[in-house]
Amino acid sequence: MTAKTHHEFHPTSLREYDIRGIIGETLGEDDAYAIGRGFGTLIARDGGTTVATGYDGRISSPVLEEALVRGLNDSGISAVSVGMGPTPMLYYAECVLDDVQGGIMITGSHNPANYNGFKMVFQGRPFFGDDIQGLGKMAASGDWDNAAESGAGVTRIDMEDQYVARLLQNFSGAPCKMAWDCGNGAAGPVIEKLTAQLPGEHHLLYTDVDGNFPNHHPDPTEEKNLEDLKAIVAEKGLDFGVAFDGDGDRIGAIDGEGRVIWGDQLLSIYAEDVLKSVPGATIIADVKASQALYDRIAELGGKPLMWKTGHSLIKSKMKETGSPLAGEMSGHVFFKHDYYGFDDAPYAAIRLIQAATNIGKSVSQLRSDMVEMINTPEMRFQVDESRKFPVIDEVLERLSAAGADVNSTDGARVNTEDGWWLLRASNTQDVLVARAEAKSEAGLERLMAQIDEQLGLSGLKRGETVGH
Repeated sequence: MTAKTHHEFHPTSLREYDIRGIIGETLGEDDAYAIGRGFGTLIARDGGTTVATGYDGRISSPVLEEALVRGLNDSGISAVSVGMGPTPMLYYAECVLDDVQGGIMITGSHNPANYNGFKMVFQGRPFFGDDIQGLGKMAASGDWDNAAESGAGVTRIDMEDQYVARLLQNFSGAPCKMAWDCGNGAAGPVIEKLTAQLPGEHHLLYTDVDGNFPNHHPDPTEEKNLEDLKAIVAEKGLDFGVAFDGDGDRIGAIDGEGRVIWGDQLLSIYAEDVLKSVPGATIIADVKASQALYDRIAELGGKPLMWKTGHSLIKSKMKETGSPLAGEMSGHVFFKHDYYGFDDAPYAAIRLIQAATNIGKSVSQLRSDMVEMINTPEMRFQVDESRKFPVIDEVLERLSAAGADVNSTDGARVNTEDGWWLLRASNTQDVLVARAEAKSEAGLERLMAQIDEQLGLSGLKRGETVGH
């Protein structure tokens, strides 16, 4: 195949913290090749020689990896492929393999089966925002190094056993009875190996990797996708259960009573454990997290920090602040404490067992101890891509003029006597995201009315919520 000299990406595919699109419509092999050429060129210009690659269980993933590797090689960069597995296994490989200066994971994450995408790490840091837009500009102008005759190739290695061993490295948790729902995503084989080495009783669901996701959609933040997990926990009388998204970087959990432990509630448990080891540490959560979490971190002697939603944005803020722990409502949990600082759901599952052991309470008890707030799930409203950020600007302008108590870290988070509400633009979809939390049902209704009012003033209405 003759090496291309330039490439135009579909305008919707270059997102804030990854590249993502619909196979055959907005993303394909030519895009994968161009990503390899651009990323490879940047690595080469930075003095690097090698990039780690991996892919999830989607049907389109192997073909995209082949094109990606060809692009890297044509820029003079060798690839080390760790093959099919969860995103955190690729992140792990990028951290520990000698002579690797970057990593690219091919994954559609929790999107429907016909999507795919790319998550990137450059010299140990997240590659996002302007970096991704830069790849688009390089491709359009053909600003690529051409080293097709360099002899760069691909080496394939199996990282699974080494990765599982690292997950268990400092584990001293008590035996427990739990369920693991892999949702036919890429984490399945790793979870099979991991649970075989854990004490206790472990029941596994849907560990066979199937890019069609025949049992349920692999997104543990939607409660309907946890029904099978709830059923097996109830049927077997288990202590708790965990679930993973399609590429294994986000965790969901339920306790022994079938109650969902949401992302901010998980972070509260982890924070209690981590702050025993690192007193006074900064713990980061995103703008969608409950006020109860921020209050709890402070109560435990930590420094709560509210930051923007997005795994790359959170990781960057962790590096800046030296935070040992961060998390998002979406189930991304980042441990720098005893680990590497990237989002890793199998590791988060291990740390949940460890936290319950260290704190000396069952997961169900830890969930029962939490302050009960009345809040909405994350609501998503379809909006034209060209309107989503302008709408937020309009809302902020009106709120500022009205003298409202607003945190504009990421969208508009508005504090009132009733509680708080949030309206922000998704960086990955053509949707607005809203959430509200109050001390009473009446208060929640008042907060929702404020959201509706702001949407109305910008010519929108809440209408039907849409999925991921």
